[in-house]
Amino acid sequence: MRRLGHDQLLPISDTLESAVLALNNAHAIELSWLDADQLRVLIRGAFYARRIGEIDAVLLAFDEDMTYDSPNYRWFRARYRRFVYVDRVVVAESARRHGYARQLYVDLFEHARRAGHDIVGCEVNHDPPNPASDAFHTALGFVEVGRGSIHQTGKTVRYLVRVFESDAHSLAV
Repeated sequence: MRRLGHDQLLPISDTLESAVLALNNAHAIELSWLDADQLRVLIRGAFYARRIGEIDAVLLAFDEDMTYDSPNYRWFRARYRRFVYVDRVVVAESARRHGYARQLYVDLFEHARRAGHDIVGCEVNHDPPNPASDAFHTALGFVEVGRGSIHQTGKTVRYLVRVFESDAHSLAV
């Protein structure tokens, strides 16, 4: 695995939004399809929006202050007072097996801790299954805290959290 410095985990500039959109939509089954305006709103409102390389990997995450209509984000918002929600992480096919997703997550964890968060949540498809994502998130210390069905897509998801420290005041609403 090639290690990157924090200076190589870069913000997503306006000029790269079309490339991010193409990468996202190439993986719409795992993520969700976006149009250019939707992506722009997500990037602008993100707690964390970083990339590796030109667009080798991307991670977008939101905190509890985001105005976002995603049923998965709303699931976390209904249950946690403070949290960071990983909305999408994607690695280009040509950039896989370099540890980029892990490096983005580790950077996100550091960013979340510095901002006073102790919970990072996400969802992983249960049906259709995503065993690679399940294994990846388990290795990063995520545990399942619930399941849900997304009626618009027919997907069933597993809700996962990574808790940094046991601080009961931020675990529940």
